Amino acid sequence: MKKTRSFFQFVGIGVFAISLLIAGCTKEGPMGPAGADGTNGIDGTDGNSTCLDCHSGDTKATIEAQFAMSVHSSGINAVDYAGGNASCARCHSHQGFVQYANTGTVAGTITNPTAWECATCHGLHESFEAKDYALRLKDPVHPIFDPAITMDLGGNSNLCANCHQSRRAEPIIDKPGDTYKITSTHYGPHHGAQANVVAGVGFAEIEGSVAYPAAGSATHLAQASCTGCHMAEFDNDEDQGGHTYNPSLLACNTCHGVTETDFNYGGVQSIVEGQLETLRDELVRLGVVVWVEADAAYEPVVGTYPMVQARAFFNWAGLEEDRSLGVHNPKYVKALLQNSIEALEAEPTPGI
Repeated sequence: MKKTRSFFQFVGIGVFAISLLIAGCTKEGPMGPAGADGTNGIDGTDGNSTCLDCHSGDTKATIEAQFAMSVHSSGINAVDYAGGNASCARCHSHQGFVQYANTGTVAGTITNPTAWECATCHGLHESFEAKDYALRLKDPVHPIFDPAITMDLGGNSNLCANCHQSRRAEPIIDKPGDTYKITSTHYGPHHGAQANVVAGVGFAEIEGSVAYPAAGSATHLAQASCTGCHMAEFDNDEDQGGHTYNPSLLACNTCHGVTETDFNYGGVQSIVEGQLETLRDELVRLGVVVWVEADAAYEPVVGTYPMVQARAFFNWAGLEEDRSLGVHNPKYVKALLQNSIEALEAEPTPGI
């Protein structure tokens, strides 16, 4: 009778052969040369930045707690009325900013916009080095009001400039006697033109008794930064700095070498606040601005005005919205306001 081998006999033979192969492969040979030590990618004991610097449970929870205190996180004055609009969403919603950062535009209406979150500003790392925060945008910005120029706030601070700019250009004089038509009660620089102020560009440089500093010469641009003041080490006592984006008085005092209790260094904020009020009152006298009780705010009156009045209004509105009362760029702000005041004081009161 012909003998046949069972399936299990074949399996046994195969296992035996594999065991012989493994035994031969695992025989140790001579040791090779030692390799170079690698960097520590877990706990950072060698001084290098690691994933855990930001992504550990405790660190991430701390950052999220700080971010919860910020207006960016809450979406106040942003998401509800503008977050879905294609022309506004790049700065008013998480989805819009991510689209803009990735493609340079927003494709269309966003149906369910949400407030900013970690992934709004942070995308993919480039190098995993200590200063690589995976920011989506950090190159110098070509502003909407004049794409031909460049605003460079320095590295990471350029992220802020993508949104914190005037959007609109200041009224330009083509020839003496030109007028300017204000067509909306919402006319003026867009809310929060802080990048313009820090960079010293984009406002109406009306001629007057005060010389304008060169663009880009602000001390807070050359020796400080948006992130250095607004994202300094978190001050737990004052809820300032870190991811709250609230400017840190502690950081400012450290840099200035003083112990002030507010941001009114050298009385700059008091001076600028007085100038803003004087300029506003001149605009009211000339009928360019009126108090609107329903909105509890001063707003422009739709109409046609001498160019200098429209330019002065642009400066007043934008510097009010800057909200630093001159801190961002004292010399530039005080020059804009003083020269605007002088120009309007020379304008006759309508009807007189």
